[in-house]
Amino acid sequence: MTEEKPGFEEKPDVPSGATPDDAEPKAAAPSEEEAAAPAGDTDQAVGLTAQLDQAQTALGERTADLQRLQAEYQNYRRRVERDRVTVKEIAVANLLSELLPVLDDVGRAREHGELVGGFKSVAESLETVVAKLGLQQFGKEGEPFDPTIHEALMHSYAPDVTETTCVAILQPGYRIGERTIRPARVAVAEPQPGATPAAAKEEKTDDEESGGTEEV
Repeated sequence: MTEEKPGFEEKPDVPSGATPDDAEPKAAAPSEEEAAAPAGDTDQAVGLTAQLDQAQTALGERTADLQRLQAEYQNYRRRVERDRVTVKEIAVANLLSELLPVLDDVGRAREHGELVGGFKSVAESLETVVAKLGLQQFGKEGEPFDPTIHEALMHSYAPDVTETTCVAILQPGYRIGERTIRPARVAVAEPQPGATPAAAKEEKTDDEESGGTEEV
């Protein structure tokens, strides 16, 4: 039998010409999956960023759509309210237009002193109701003629006016707010052609009187 000598360990056979480093086992090289892992994480982060950008863009578009819808709804509500008010004004104007002949009769009766007794109470109640509905009477003698609210039925010349003036109200006008239901029917007078207006004549007379007196 061969006796083993204590203190010695068997070493693997090393080919001749090999260095001691060759005898040591080498660490395994990283696999392709492990090498590609950092690149995969980067691609995933880029994809998430792109998805986030798309979500933000979609959110912005939806927000703009919602704001546009809200603005359109507000405009619709304002338009409906405006149309409702307009329809109401037209309905009231049509009703009051039918009552204008009655109001004319009341006015003529008042001018002739015939507005007495129960007829007077009814007439005053009617005038109160139409006033609450916004009906306003206009047209006065002596005011300048305005073709937008006056209708001239008679025309004459007068030396005491400096512009076309309403000298008689033949039929009063009526309006509701800014809407004219019926123009005032009037008789107008214009300055006499070639005549010196009264105001200018008085001013000229005053100048002559002040200039004609001289101090000694």
